[in-house]
Amino acid sequence: MSSGFDLDRLNKVVDLCNRYVEEGKIPCAQVQVAHDGNVVLRHTTGMADIESNISLMDDAIFRIYSMTKPITSIALMQLYEQGKFLLEDPVEKFLPSFKNPQVLLGGSLFKPELRPAKTIMTVRDLLTHTSGLTYGFHFQNNLDQMYRDKKLGGPLTGGEGRADASLEEAIDIMGGLPLLFDPGTAWNYSMSTDVCGRLIEVIGDCSFDDYLQENIFDPLGMGDTGFLVPEDKIQRFTSTYILNESGALEVTDPAQNSPYQKERLFLSGGGGLVSTTNDYQRFVDMLSNEGAAGGNQIIGRRTLELMTMNHLPEGKLLNEVGRSTFSETALAGMGFGLGFSVLMDPAANAGLGTIGEFAWGGAASTRFWVDPVEKISCIFMTQFMPSSYYPIRRELTTSVYQALK
Repeated sequence: MSSGFDLDRLNKVVDLCNRYVEEGKIPCAQVQVAHDGNVVLRHTTGMADIESNISLMDDAIFRIYSMTKPITSIALMQLYEQGKFLLEDPVEKFLPSFKNPQVLLGGSLFKPELRPAKTIMTVRDLLTHTSGLTYGFHFQNNLDQMYRDKKLGGPLTGGEGRADASLEEAIDIMGGLPLLFDPGTAWNYSMSTDVCGRLIEVIGDCSFDDYLQENIFDPLGMGDTGFLVPEDKIQRFTSTYILNESGALEVTDPAQNSPYQKERLFLSGGGGLVSTTNDYQRFVDMLSNEGAAGGNQIIGRRTLELMTMNHLPEGKLLNEVGRSTFSETALAGMGFGLGFSVLMDPAANAGLGTIGEFAWGGAASTRFWVDPVEKISCIFMTQFMPSSYYPIRRELTTSVYQALK
């Protein structure tokens, strides 16, 4: 059976990953390409921990950071399918701390100028990042600073949360802060998906981690995915790196002494999970197969179709309504659905791709994408921050698409 790819040309993917590792730009790379449910390329290279000289294992465990978001979004939409909420429902219906929101107009950090919001924040606003919430790591305005002062989200990823607050407590703190804009009028990458995790607890009447385990991880067989790395799997865990001032890779979170070894109060639906390529492939296969996997219909076909449409205000694109300097907003031709970016115009995007391709990535430069038309998917894992430093994820997309027959 044909794979749909010229396998010799597909080796450009291998060459790309090897080059980045050999040049000391990233510590490791693991890439997997699938076509019509079959893996056509799997490549693993580099070091899981440079200091300890530990090579990257085939079953390595990675911090997937914001690749947590699509999982959380699917989980919340399962409850939507059960008739437990509508997308237009006000968030305050379930989370009273979000009542009577105020929008930040200006002023100082200690004396902000506020006005009442003109629109109500809805569940769809959370799923699309049009809520008016933010992330502390943007460093663009006083609201970002307020998030940092309240220790909302980790310094770079949003995956750490408050060490002293549960998901419920942290989201209540967030609900008392102003918004960056009227909900539904603009896009700002934010802790919205963390609020979705709290909604799952309230609407689903169980803890966020238990819900994911019962409704996503167990049905899909994602046995290595969760909010911590158990002691018996630490040898498979990876370390994260940045470039230091001399241009060399420097460890920031060593695998053997990582917070991911400990139970957390704050379970981040926006960036808290670890996973493996094999586990995430099971999730991606479900997305590629109209919501079904292993005899389980995780999400309905029509629900997934809705989630992968562009939901931005007035049908606009990220570069038109984006308020943050997040990397996706700089690329033309990209829309956003309910938990995924959605490619709307490949020519404007200046890259190979297909209209309707949906995707997302993580702060440690990981990424996945699904092309429902070509029936292909790609998962890329590494542990280098920040994700915007190199264009490897766009280069990787090109190297995959150029190999299609």
